[in-house]
Amino acid sequence: MTANPTGQGVSLGMPQLPAPDFPADVRARLEADAAEVIARYPDSRSALLPLLHLTQSEEGHVSRTGIRFCAEVLGLTTAEVTAVATFYTMYRRRPSGDYQVGVCTNTLCAVMGGDAIFDELKQHLGVGNNETTPDGKVTLEHIECNAACDYAPVVMVNWEFFDNQTPASAKALVDDLLAGRPVEPTRGAPLCTYKETARILAGFPDEREGAVAASGGAGPASLIGLRIARGEAPHAPVVHPRGEARGEATTEGGE
Repeated sequence: MTANPTGQGVSLGMPQLPAPDFPADVRARLEADAAEVIARYPDSRSALLPLLHLTQSEEGHVSRTGIRFCAEVLGLTTAEVTAVATFYTMYRRRPSGDYQVGVCTNTLCAVMGGDAIFDELKQHLGVGNNETTPDGKVTLEHIECNAACDYAPVVMVNWEFFDNQTPASAKALVDDLLAGRPVEPTRGAPLCTYKETARILAGFPDEREGAVAASGGAGPASLIGLRIARGEAPHAPVVHPRGEARGEATTEGGE
């Protein structure tokens, strides 16, 4: 140690000790699951993304232990695994809540109320971005895009859609999550915990009764353009001719 001008100790940057391994029983179970995932790919390295989800399903985030596990079963370095785990935002780098509440704050959702929703949820929950409530149930984060602009503003919980939200409805949603009351996504599969979601993303089937059938596809707002193109639904013009107000026509020359 050396001393700085204020008299406080300064670390010389000693290297971090190797990450601990999973307990033997957990390691054996994860190795069996990992072998099933790796067998799906001609190159084992391609299994890294689902294996990161697999370790996340065990701990709720990608820990140093999880990175070590992925590196060992795939024959990679921990630096190679870390580079991937830190690139994708779906991999959490620290413990998270049972429910990941993501508020879209990209352009369309923001102007439709996403910024207001995010600000009110921060105040309502008493947490900031990427922070978790003291009971460990809800982690709040802003998301750049939830790929659901036709339902703006959108909130996602563990990657399930809650469309056309308002500050009031979003606060009611997180209150239900905190209280353990059941909540239903606007569309898609029934809600499950973040760890359960991570296992599904790792490529393992959702074995809950009716969950797969409920996952469905695009919602009506997403399909309206296709239906119009097929002539299946009458529609009003979206963009009005120059000089013509919505619902009324002007005379020639705008008089």
